[in-house]
Amino acid sequence: MANRSSAEHKLWMRNFHPSSPGAPRLLCLPHAGGSASFYFPVSAAMAPEVDVLAVQYPGRQDRRLDPPAESVEALADELFRVLDSQDETPLALFGHSMGAVVGFELARRLEAAGRPLAVFFASGRRGPSRVRSESVHRRDDVGLIEEVKKLNGTDLALLDDEEMLQMIMPVLRADYRLVETYQPAPGPQLSCPIVAMTGDADPRVTIDEGRSWSEETSGAFELLVHPGGHFYLASQQRAVNAQIREYLRKFAPHAEAQV
Repeated sequence: MANRSSAEHKLWMRNFHPSSPGAPRLLCLPHAGGSASFYFPVSAAMAPEVDVLAVQYPGRQDRRLDPPAESVEALADELFRVLDSQDETPLALFGHSMGAVVGFELARRLEAAGRPLAVFFASGRRGPSRVRSESVHRRDDVGLIEEVKKLNGTDLALLDDEEMLQMIMPVLRADYRLVETYQPAPGPQLSCPIVAMTGDADPRVTIDEGRSWSEETSGAFELLVHPGGHFYLASQQRAVNAQIREYLRKFAPHAEAQV
């Protein structure tokens, strides 16, 4: 893999807070319609113990003029290209909803390149082996907005602002198309640990579907169920942050002395 350029890295990654030297790195991947800023509170809570990088997908905020990705695989390819496979900093991935399948494909590419992951956190999404026919992206604007409101992951005031709607609808529809047409190619299991997280009242992911992530790795697996719906992260952020921090603490410098 070619070494990343500083410009490419800044285009794709947001680093909101400084971290301690050698701190383990957590790469966070947003949901459909989401942006890097969704993970600002995670970065604030983790610094300086964890180096949090949040991915900024094309088509939103400061990248609103960039065309959205055409597929999960294309998005994972771009992220793989800007990451440095020679970097030995312990690396973990956290992907929520759409971000979980992007993270899965990115993890495949990293492991194939010999870049092992510390852990992959797959949140708010069924395992890739659980294929379901979905067509929200084919609905009209009203139908798409109804789905977004049901998941309660977007500031509802934005959905009542016609000017804001005109800005966010194209990328939201593109993201839904991307994730709903995703069909994982056959391939080897991951070897890294997978920690699946879900809300106990998520209308899009059953507990069994969350558990199906165990089929994607030959390594350790754990399912963590939190109170809440699809965006349980909002109300359970402190608990989720504590669980992530606990997993990554073993990869911190002088971890033996902290045990």
